[in-house]
Amino acid sequence: MTEATHTEGHMTEPHPTPVPSTATSGPLRILITGSAGFVGSHLVERFLNEGHTVTGVDNYISGQVSNTDLFRDHPRFTFIEADVSHGIPYTGEKLDWVMHFASPASPPHYQQFPVETLMVGAQGTQNGLELAHAHGAGFFLASTSEVYGDPHVHPQPETYWGNVNPIGVRSCYDEAKRYAEAITMAYHRSRGVNTRIIRIFNTYGPRMRPDDGRVITNFVHQALRGEPLTVYGDGSQTRSFQYIDDLVEGISRLMMVKYHEPVNLGNPEEYSVVEIAEVVKDIFGSGNIVFEDLPSDDPKIRKPNVDVAKRLLRMKYTNDVQLRLEILKEEWGKLK
Repeated sequence: MTEATHTEGHMTEPHPTPVPSTATSGPLRILITGSAGFVGSHLVERFLNEGHTVTGVDNYISGQVSNTDLFRDHPRFTFIEADVSHGIPYTGEKLDWVMHFASPASPPHYQQFPVETLMVGAQGTQNGLELAHAHGAGFFLASTSEVYGDPHVHPQPETYWGNVNPIGVRSCYDEAKRYAEAITMAYHRSRGVNTRIIRIFNTYGPRMRPDDGRVITNFVHQALRGEPLTVYGDGSQTRSFQYIDDLVEGISRLMMVKYHEPVNLGNPEEYSVVEIAEVVKDIFGSGNIVFEDLPSDDPKIRKPNVDVAKRLLRMKYTNDVQLRLEILKEEWGKLK
C-alpha cells in the first residue's frame, strides 16, 4: 500500500526513550480484568510463569470458562466473577498493577452487547483507575486500533486523531475505547496514576472463540467446516495480523517503561483480506472464496505505524502469518 501524506488530526509526535531492560524487579501482584478472554488469558499465563500473583476478573460476556479453568488450581491465581462496570470487588493485598482488558472486542459481540460495551469502556475503566489509585498501582489500558476508525492517514501513527463515526454500528466499541483513553490520561494528569495505553491491532492465536467474527477466525473455521471462505466487499481492504505472543511481549515490555501516551502494538506487515483468504485456502485445503456486501463502517485500510514501539520497546516483527497458521492448524482443528 502507498503511504498517505495527509496531516489532518495530528498532534506533536512523542520522542520516547528506549527501554534499558525488560526484566521485572521482583514478584508482582497483578489484577487483570477480562482474564477469561483471548488476550487476558495469555497475560495470566505469562505472569504466572514469571512468578507473579494474579487475580482474574471476568463476567464471561465474551470470555470463556475454559480459559479460567486453565489456571483455576494454580496457587498464585485467584478468580473473581464480576462485571467490572458495576465495581471491582477486590479485597486482597496491595496491588502493583491493574490491567483493564475487559470488553467485547469483535464486531458480532460488541454489536450484540452495545450498552455493556460502552459501560465497560467508561465505568469499567474508571473503576479500574480508582482501584489502581487506591493501591498506588500502575494502570494498564487495552485500547484498540479502532480508535482510528476508517483512517485518512496510512499507516496509522499514534499522533493521528482518527476518522470515527460516533453513531455508527461500531461506535459502541470505538467510542468506548476513545473515552477510556481520555479518562486514563485524565487520571494520570490530575491524580498521578502511573498509566499505560496500548492500541491493539488485529491479533490472532490460540483461545480465540470460534464465533469471534474477525478475519482469520472466520476463514479458519469456515475452512475447517468445509465451507466457502466469505470475503466482504471485493477483498481489497487491508489488515495487519499480529500473533498473540508478540502482543504479550509488547505488553510486558511496556510495563517496564514510564511512558504514558498510547503505543501501537501490531505487525506492520499488510495484507489484503483476499490475500489472507488465499493463504488459508492453501493451508487448509478449503473450497471457493465467495464475496458479500461490505458491512457498515468497515475500515478500508488498517496498518500500524510502529516506530514508537520499535524505539521504546525494541520490538521486532516478522512476516509469519503462513507459518503461524500452519502451527495453529492442528489446535484449531480440534474445534471442528
